[in-house]
Parts: sequence; structure tokens; C-alpha cells
Amino acid sequence: MKGIILHGGHGTRLRPLTHTGPKQLLPIANKPMSEYCLESLRNAGITDIAVIIGGIGSNKVQEYYGDGKDFGVKLSYITQDFPKGIAHAVRLCKDFVGKEKFVVFLGDNIIQKDINEYVNDFVNSNDAASILLCEVDNPSQFGIAEIKNEKIIKLIEKPKNPKTNLAVTGIYFLTPIIFDLIDNLEPSWRNEFEIVDALQMLLDINKKIRYYMITDFWKDTGTPEDILQANKIILENMKSCSFGTNDDTVVIEGNVVIGEGTIIKNGSKIIGPVIIGKNCIVSDNSYIGPNTSVGDNTHLSYCTVKNSIIMSDCIIDCNIKIKNSIISSNSKISKIESNNEEKVFLLGEGTKINL
Repeated sequence: MKGIILHGGHGTRLRPLTHTGPKQLLPIANKPMSEYCLESLRNAGITDIAVIIGGIGSNKVQEYYGDGKDFGVKLSYITQDFPKGIAHAVRLCKDFVGKEKFVVFLGDNIIQKDINEYVNDFVNSNDAASILLCEVDNPSQFGIAEIKNEKIIKLIEKPKNPKTNLAVTGIYFLTPIIFDLIDNLEPSWRNEFEIVDALQMLLDINKKIRYYMITDFWKDTGTPEDILQANKIILENMKSCSFGTNDDTVVIEGNVVIGEGTIIKNGSKIIGPVIIGKNCIVSDNSYIGPNTSVGDNTHLSYCTVKNSIIMSDCIIDCNIKIKNSIISSNSKISKIESNNEEKVFLLGEGTKINL
């Protein structure tokens, strides 16, 4: 069985975070979100994986993952020249897939449950496809499934008046028959080739699509709020460990992970869940957490940071309170007058703020 990770798209809802690279490389708990997808496939025994790339900074995907050897998989790269929809991206993989069954994983989907059970069931079944469904509060933003007598009877992409709240998650178990159906698709109102429309065509020719309900955490991380929520959930499930050092003026409470070479000092306080990467310095009465990720080589002093993601190689050197923020790598915040109000930032890579 083979795997496909979709790593393209423009990530317009996440700008300016995506001005310099794909959204799927944005870190959640200090790890690119697409790496969670790769790990899900690998842990289910799927190690031959194609990565669909395209758009701004797609070269960064290949630079990070390489041939996949360091991640325990074998990676191939397929370029999508323009984001024409999930079905179009899947069709590009026809030669890669051959006659095997395969799993498609959208690179911005985070799931907290192993997919081993679903993979095993699909391999041993005669189903044409299998999908995972999850109840959502905003069904008009997703592909939606209608079910009767425990069978899927209809699938529709982003309906204006959805009849259910059962969203089709971005994990699809497919057979090569899907390629012929995609060849007969017409573009949707979004001018994209929708995978949900191709799945509906399977139903139209009386092919069976199995479904499972996800009751664990699943998130389509399309907005900053989604990313922060996913960050919070993953941090809550991490186990505390520290490879750094701290002096006796430091307070560390709750679930906290500290990387090698990191120094916590000078009365700073870390309240978990928090992850702090390698070779960081947290000093001068800084207060970090809860629900906060700090990337490698980042220096924090005098500041308070809560429910936020601070990426690698950042400097925050001022008396400022930050919450609900995402600050991209190589950013610097300094010399901001404090009025005791909490600030919310969404900063692209290399941003400098000096007020």
C-alpha cells in the first residue's frame, strides 16, 4: 500500500505566515504539521510515499524531508503546477500508485489517533474507498456526508445548506478506480477538481465507500486559530522531559519539554504545557505558558508569552505580554513601550518590530 501527502496550495488564510513557504511546514509543537501526517503513514506500515508540492517555497519541503531516509520512509516528489484541487493532485500520482491501494493525507490535517486499524481494514476489504468522518460546528466549510441505515448515500463539497454536520476529513483510502473517475470530473464552482465529487461518482456506480467516525482530536489547520488549538492539544499529550539547564531562581510547573542546550535563568517561570527547543535562552523574569511552543535558538527576556507559537531563531527582548500569537522564524521584537495590555501578533518570517 502506498501513501500520498498533499503539500501544495497557497495558504491564503494564513498569510503572512505563508508568504515565504508552504503552510504544511508551519510548526505545531516544534514540528512541521506535515510531519505528523508522515508519521501516521509510517506507523501504519506505509513507507513508500509521494509528496505533492507546488507554490511558494516548495523547495523547502524537499530540503526538509530529503529522500525520507531520516524519517524512516522513501519519498518521491511530484509537482502540481497550480492548485487545481485535491482530485487533480491525486490524479498526478497515477503512475506512482500503479495497481496498489493507497492513502491520501492532506498535509495540513492533524489527527491524534493511529490510522493502523483503518489501513488494515481497507487492505483486507473489497471497498472502493474508505473515509473518516468527524462532527463539526461549521459543516458548510467541508465536504459533507449524508448517511442512511449506516451507509453513505451522498457526498457533497461545501454545501450552502448542509443536511448533516459530518465532515469528510482530509484522509482518504482509495483504489486505482478513482483515477478513471477523476478523468471524467468537471471543475466545481471553485474551478477545482474536487475529491468529494469523485467519491460521489463511486456511489453513483454502486461502489461501496466505508466510513469511520473520528471521536478523537482532528483538525484541518487552515487558520491561525486552528493551528493554535492543534498546538494546545498536542502539547497536552506530550510527556515532560528536560535536556536543558536552569538555575535555582526558576519555576517550572506542569508538562514541560526543554531541548538540549537551552538555558532557563534569572527568575523565569515556565507553566506547562510548553515545549522549548534546543539552544534557547529564557531569562530576566520571563513568563512562558501555558500552551506555548518555542522553536530552536530563540532568546526570550523580560516578556510574557501565553497560548502562542514562537518559531526558531527569534528574539523577544522587552517587557511585553504576548498571547494567541504566531511569530515566524527570524523575527525580533524589542523596545516596545509596555501599557500592561496583552498583544496579539501574526508575524511573517524575518519581521522586526522596534517601537
